[in-house]
Amino acid sequence: MTSEKNMSLYGHIGELRKRIMWALLAFFVFLAAGFFLAKPVIVYLQSDPIAKNIQMNAFHLTDPLNVYMTFAFFIGLVLSAPVALYQLWAFISPGLYENERKVTLMYIPIAFVLFLTGLAFSYFILFPFVVSFMGNVAISLSVEGEYGIQEYFSFLFNITLPFGLLFQFPVLIMFLTRLGIVTPDYLKKIRKIAYFGILVIAGLITPPELLSHLMVTFPLILLYEISIIISRMAYKKRMKAEVEALVKQRESEMESAYHE
Repeated sequence: MTSEKNMSLYGHIGELRKRIMWALLAFFVFLAAGFFLAKPVIVYLQSDPIAKNIQMNAFHLTDPLNVYMTFAFFIGLVLSAPVALYQLWAFISPGLYENERKVTLMYIPIAFVLFLTGLAFSYFILFPFVVSFMGNVAISLSVEGEYGIQEYFSFLFNITLPFGLLFQFPVLIMFLTRLGIVTPDYLKKIRKIAYFGILVIAGLITPPELLSHLMVTFPLILLYEISIIISRMAYKKRMKAEVEALVKQRESEMESAYHE
């Protein structure tokens, strides 16, 4: 019995190693593509109306290279994310019911689309407002802005990336619900705590100004409420799948007993 358990453990470790290697291979392939895509992306962002009034400078010799490498890494990471998510699904899928495998496989494109949606929301809606707000503060203080290219794009990443990740919340809740880790009742129970956490997060990623804070807070609260609805749907499907599996198991046991 111990030998079987050890073999099972070794088998799982080997499978996990294989999945990690495939995910890393995909990342390095897309990282190579990122080196070709980084320059046109940076040029586009520099010519965007958001940045047209900002004169970008290099205050250090390595600033342009650092920005270029950061974009290449980010592009490789984003493009390889669906492959990494698929490898994660392939690793855990043997422990799921058949219908759960099909449903969880759909999480991959949904998660990718939500990530891009979060980036788009933060870049096209929130980021211009924040840049405008900061510019108005500088004008009101009679401050001439002279910004470094690394500083500008670091600020851009600090605003956009958290939203890309936060928009994954509904998918994460759906996944955890199907695994039985959370329930819709639990999410309702901690709603006040979650709202407080959202207020804190919004305060951390926005300037100290009420309107921008509200622009972040309300979408995140909406995401949380949507997550509760999604969790309720996923919970019902999970209960149905467990009942169907139990019925099939009993039918199989009865059939085996009959033949005996």
